[in-house]
Amino acid sequence: MKKKETFVTANREYKDTMFRMIFREKRELLSLYNAVNNSDYQKEEDLQIVTLENAVYMNVKNDLAFLIDFHLHLYEHQSTYNPNMPLRDLFYVSREYQKLVEGRSVYVSSVVKIPAPRFITFYNGADHIPETVYLKLSDAYYIEEKEPALELRVTMLNLNTGNNRKLLESCRTLKEYMQYVERVRSYARQPDMTLETAVERAVDECINENILTDFLRKNRAEAIHMSIFEYDEEKELALMRKDEYNAGVEAGKKEGIKEGIKETVVRMLSAGTYSIEEIASISGLSVETVRTLEKEKMQSRK
Repeated sequence: MKKKETFVTANREYKDTMFRMIFREKRELLSLYNAVNNSDYQKEEDLQIVTLENAVYMNVKNDLAFLIDFHLHLYEHQSTYNPNMPLRDLFYVSREYQKLVEGRSVYVSSVVKIPAPRFITFYNGADHIPETVYLKLSDAYYIEEKEPALELRVTMLNLNTGNNRKLLESCRTLKEYMQYVERVRSYARQPDMTLETAVERAVDECINENILTDFLRKNRAEAIHMSIFEYDEEKELALMRKDEYNAGVEAGKKEGIKEGIKETVVRMLSAGTYSIEEIASISGLSVETVRTLEKEKMQSRK
């Protein structure tokens, strides 16, 4: 059966995501916080949302930031694995602290108190990763440091089937969100179904089966649009990573061939049978390159 043309395409200027839209509601965010921390806060006023709406870095928004229990929590959602979350969170938390101490002098003799930060990333991408992954800013340093002067640790929680069951059972909305995502992916993989049709089918079924029903009924058009965008973006990033890998392999092959030619030239120089011009002609290297290799060979003997 021929695939129908998809008329709804993802708007690349659209920055919001379903995860962010669902959990920016205080009631839902408090439920998610309780599930992550095994706590039982009931009053929504205990939680203060401080998400920086205009904090955009590399076209990625800070998803959720909030204050509760003298801590600053930064929650991110990722549908593709990203080892650079500590660096991104460093940018976000710096902006958060600047905002939180606005109007207060940091040059006074007393300590300016700030809430301790905690960083959580919720992952539901297609790559297979452990149930819990700890990403550290120091992993990105050129040189390994035993006691880094600056450290930032992100806890990445895998939400895919079979992972973090207790967390998903503790937060019904998070569990239903994952059920919806998995249904979209399942239908989108079917060769006779367009992405738009797959998303619409997932939305209809979830509404009928009491999965994110209230949210999907209220935000049906936006949910469909966001899901198409997110799935398209996920596929594009996967293709980019594949292209980068293939380019790396090809570069490695070329570098290997180049090194092999150089080794052959050095052996020909050692044999003393060929002139530099003859070696250049046979190897395809320039006369200058062959002369440079000869100098390097002579210096290595000293």
